[in-house]
Amino acid sequence: MSTYVGRLAPAPTGALHLGNARTFLVAWLRARLAGGRLILRLEDLDHPKVKPGAAIEAYRDLAWLGLEWDAGPSASFPPYSESAADADDPFVQSRRREEYRDILARLRRQGKAYPCVCARKELDSFRSAPNAGEDLRERRYPGTCRDRFPDAGAARAAVGGREIGWRFRVADGARTRFNDGFYGPRSGILSEWSGDFLIARGEQAGYQLAVVADDHAQGVTEVARGADLLPSTERQLALYRELGFAPPAFFHLPLVVGPDGRRLAKRHGDSRLSQLRRAGRRPERVLGWLAKSLGWRERLAETTLTEIRDSCDFARLPREPAVLLPGDLAWLGLAEAARVVDTK
Repeated sequence: MSTYVGRLAPAPTGALHLGNARTFLVAWLRARLAGGRLILRLEDLDHPKVKPGAAIEAYRDLAWLGLEWDAGPSASFPPYSESAADADDPFVQSRRREEYRDILARLRRQGKAYPCVCARKELDSFRSAPNAGEDLRERRYPGTCRDRFPDAGAARAAVGGREIGWRFRVADGARTRFNDGFYGPRSGILSEWSGDFLIARGEQAGYQLAVVADDHAQGVTEVARGADLLPSTERQLALYRELGFAPPAFFHLPLVVGPDGRRLAKRHGDSRLSQLRRAGRRPERVLGWLAKSLGWRERLAETTLTEIRDSCDFARLPREPAVLLPGDLAWLGLAEAARVVDTK
């Protein structure tokens, strides 16, 4: 029996769109073709941006496409809600705060995490995964707070008692090497382009720490996700190494972009899966567009998940981002949404 474990990890900060569906389809296929298991994890730590009902809509969208999972929140009602129910659910990040606190405390004891009072705006935004198109390599931390405070109390006192951040101490000059399943061999020196990075604010874990803790605890053997998170891999590997966790393999897929080459947004039209689902569109039509965007069909035509599974070839995946054109939205039945929004 295969030991492969993959995962789908939606964040309930907005509706799933065609770009999300493309990445999740590839993650689903890699698990199914390996004869492995697929878990669903809700990454809901970015609380100021979490939208009520977004989690339930994500579950329904995935189930509508046929992308079923083997462990995690149920696709049937009542799934995860924003209440205190299912307080011990291991596949919902907001239910795992104690585990994250334990790992943060361990890093603090080891001298690998230190208090930081810099850049409140950055502290406010660190919880979520970086946005597509956001260049992490332009955000190198200069080490302002490294060795600045003897303890957390001194750091809080310096800023009038307000909440502080915690940074992971990156080893100077250490080179990170890994082999991405799509992009091949990768190498970088984290201290040169990133510097020490945020892993928590107060006792609240951030994205980098939480996903490492979750993937380790849930036995994930391969992470299939969008190429916008490729730089995050170096940071996460540094955490894996320090914590003594065996890292998973990684497979980063080029994104879906609009005609202007930028990540999908309202300016490109409405590409939400929930819009298609509620309008009564057939999931086979969405799957047809996804298959063509992945290089597995020559033209737009409805197809089934079984047909995609039987004919997909990861060696044929396009090397460039997929472009969502107004004509694609029209073919999908979103003619009104195909109108590009003026963002001036």
